[in-house]
Amino acid sequence: MPPKEEKNNIKLSIPRLLSVDALRGFDMFWIMQGKEVLVTFIILIFGRIPPWLQYQLSHPEWEGFSAWDMIMPLFLFITGITIPFSMNKYILGKGRHTNFYTRLIRRVILLWILGMIAQGNLLSFDLSKLHLFSNTLQAIAIGYMIASLVCLYIPLRFHVCITLGLLLIYWIWMMFIPLPGVGIGILQPEQNWAMYIDKLLLGQFRDGTHYTWILSSLGFSATVMLGVHAGYTIHTIQSRWKTFWALVGMGILCLCLGKLWSLHFPIIKHIWSSSMVLWSGGWSYLLLALFYLIMEIGGLITWAFPFTVIGSNAIIAYMGAPFIKEGFHWLIGNRMPPIILHHIIPALVLIITWTILYLLYRKKWFLRV
Repeated sequence: MPPKEEKNNIKLSIPRLLSVDALRGFDMFWIMQGKEVLVTFIILIFGRIPPWLQYQLSHPEWEGFSAWDMIMPLFLFITGITIPFSMNKYILGKGRHTNFYTRLIRRVILLWILGMIAQGNLLSFDLSKLHLFSNTLQAIAIGYMIASLVCLYIPLRFHVCITLGLLLIYWIWMMFIPLPGVGIGILQPEQNWAMYIDKLLLGQFRDGTHYTWILSSLGFSATVMLGVHAGYTIHTIQSRWKTFWALVGMGILCLCLGKLWSLHFPIIKHIWSSSMVLWSGGWSYLLLALFYLIMEIGGLITWAFPFTVIGSNAIIAYMGAPFIKEGFHWLIGNRMPPIILHHIIPALVLIITWTILYLLYRKKWFLRV
C-alpha cells in the first residue's frame, strides 16, 4: 500500500478518458480488417502499394520495427494505462485484498482461455494442436498480473526502477549468460535464450513460430508498466497541457533510450527485446499524447466516435472479427474470385463487426474481463 504522502497525489474520483477508449479502438481497428480495407483503398486510388508502405504494413522477418508491429505493444501499453484507474480503491486502501485477488485471478484465467481460443487451437479439442502460450491476450494476462501487484504493493516512487529492472534482467539473461551449446549473446530465430526456455517448458505445446513467450514475459510486464506510468501521469498532473508535454517527453525519452540500447540488444519484436519495449513504448506515449491533445485538450471527439465504439468493447472486437472472417471463408471457401476474398470480404467483416459493437455500445453493454 503506498505511503500517505503518495496517496495524497492520487485522485479518489477519476473520470473516464475518451482518448484512451479511442486509442484502444484505433489499435483494434487494424486487426478488424482495417489494414486490408486500407490496402484496397490505396490500390483503387494509386494502383499499387508503395514499397515503403508494404514494409510498414507487414512484420519484419527478424530485426527491425514497422508500424504493423505496434498493434500488440500498444494493446499492452493501454492495459497498463487503465490499471491506476481500475485499481484506485485498492491502492488507496479502500477495497479488500481478497476482492482484488479474486478479480485478478479471474481476469488472468479468462484472458488466458480467450488467448488459447484465439490462437491456441483450444476449440479444436485436439491435444496435438494445442498451444499453451501463443497469444497477445496471454501476454496481457501476465503483464497485467505483474503490474497490478507492483501497483498494489510497491510505492509509486519505485515504479520506474521496477520497469527498468525488468528490462535489465531480460537484457542480462539474453546477452550475457551463455546459451547451452551455442555461446553468449546469440540472437537467432532458433538460437536464443527465450526460444530455448519455450522449447524446454512448452515442448509440444509451443506454437511453432519464432515468437517467444515465457522469458519474454519480463518484456511484456515492462510494456504494461510503461502504460502504468502514463496512467499515473494523466491523473496526478492537474494541468492538461503539462500532462500532454509530460507524455511527449516520456515518449521521446523512450525512443532515444530504445535506439541507444538497440546498438547492443537489437529491436526484435519476436523475442520482445528490451530495446523493442522502449522503442514501441515511445511511440505509444506519443500516440497517447496525440489523442489526448485532440480530444481532452482540444475537445474534438466526434471524429473518434467509430474508434470509441471499438475501444469500449475491445475484447469482443479482438475475438469477433477473426470469427466473422472465418465464417465467411467457411461459407464460400475458395469458390469466389480473389477480388472478393481479398478485398470485399475484409470490408464486410469490418462493417459487420463494427455494427455489432455499435449496437452493444448503444445498449451500454460492455464486456469487462
